[in-house]
Amino acid sequence: MQTVDYSKLTDQELAALLNEGDHVAYAQIYTRYKYILYAHAVNKTRDREEAMDIIQEVFTYLWFKHKVIHFSGNLSGYLYGAVRHAILNKITRKQVQEKYFASLKTFSEQDNVVTDQRIIENQFREYIEKEIAMLPPKMREVFELSRKEYLSHKEIACRLEIAEQTVSKQITNALRILRVKLGVLLYLFLMVHH
Repeated sequence: MQTVDYSKLTDQELAALLNEGDHVAYAQIYTRYKYILYAHAVNKTRDREEAMDIIQEVFTYLWFKHKVIHFSGNLSGYLYGAVRHAILNKITRKQVQEKYFASLKTFSEQDNVVTDQRIIENQFREYIEKEIAMLPPKMREVFELSRKEYLSHKEIACRLEIAEQTVSKQITNALRILRVKLGVLLYLFLMVHH
């Protein structure tokens, strides 16, 4: 049996293999496009760290949704579109956060700070819960056992009958996804309050 040289496959062939869950095809797509997409994101955002977050978000999404993504045009067009969409989402989230923090400042200047702070914390929690609910089911289950039931990685591994290393990886991936989606301030809130 002859081994396949993935680096010589066309984008269409890689996309078809990706749809079937081929890890090597996914890795080859990442290798082929990460730098050019990163350069494109840096050019649009003017922020290297934000650009790296966007690329991670796009490739994380690409793997989690590999079975349902239909590459109607070409792979590069899809990836550029995904990066553009992620940038627009980030801009929208920033605007929402800026409005939110402006209202937070207004609240803090009023007399009912304690009550308002509780309202804001509840709103934060609702927002965070919504994002946690959107994690892939297995990742969400592991994350919630860690953050809500305060189980150790070993206890989670025993309960779910999976490797401790898998638990650790799932939690790391969940935090990475949430950091991208929630932004740094909400992410820090999550780390402290959950």
